[in-house]
Amino acid sequence: MRILVTNDDGIDSPGLHALAATAVRAGHDVVVAAPAKEASGASASLTAVDVGGRISMEERILPPPLAAVPAFAVAASPAFIVLIATRGAFGEPPAVVLSGINRGPNTGAAVLHSGTVGAAFTAVDNGCRAMAVSLGVSFDPRAAAEPHWETAAEVAGTLMPLLTGPFVLNVNVPNVAAGDLRGIRRAHLAEFGTVQMTLLEQGEGFVRMSLEQLDGGAEPGSDDAWLLDGYVSVTPIRPPHEALDVSLPGLVDPSGEHVGG
Repeated sequence: MRILVTNDDGIDSPGLHALAATAVRAGHDVVVAAPAKEASGASASLTAVDVGGRISMEERILPPPLAAVPAFAVAASPAFIVLIATRGAFGEPPAVVLSGINRGPNTGAAVLHSGTVGAAFTAVDNGCRAMAVSLGVSFDPRAAAEPHWETAAEVAGTLMPLLTGPFVLNVNVPNVAAGDLRGIRRAHLAEFGTVQMTLLEQGEGFVRMSLEQLDGGAEPGSDDAWLLDGYVSVTPIRPPHEALDVSLPGLVDPSGEHVGG
């Protein structure tokens, strides 16, 4: 199976390499294409550095065991990379896109802004199956432990058979050794999330923001809650689509067929 591995932390991220290595070990036809520079928070933006109508990309040789895997550093956002991959920019278009492993969780409303999840959304919108994988490394540098990339990569490999339809499997893995995981749980997206952006400083002509872990606890059954309890949280989510259940009184009756023109 043809698999594209991408991320929003950049081509040199060890999380990207760990995820690609898992796909290679499973016997898949793997290509790696990721931003030349970090693109965290890019969501599903389609941005790229255009020089004379050309998007810059550079072939890279990744560290073992990926030295034989085609790899490209691209001057573009993760979603743009996925889009051009589906058009054959890196050879045969992929059937599956694996996005990650992101340094830090992507839970709750944060999935809206995540470049990791945005790449996966773009994949689904273009006919691929997709998984977004994130590792629960603390945002607080004082509490940050060494990332257990292999734990998240192993979990991703285990969950790949669940990629069966037009949805993104959003996976958040605790930052522990594989043997210390408590299990895997389906979770709903947290309404608010325990990690919030706050205003740290404001001055003449500038503001400074910070990501902070809230003390109020997580919503039971949410991706945040399971992750904090030491479980892998798995949530199937879909890209934005029409809200068919919303009534709009007073607008034109939608009955009948519009033939265009």
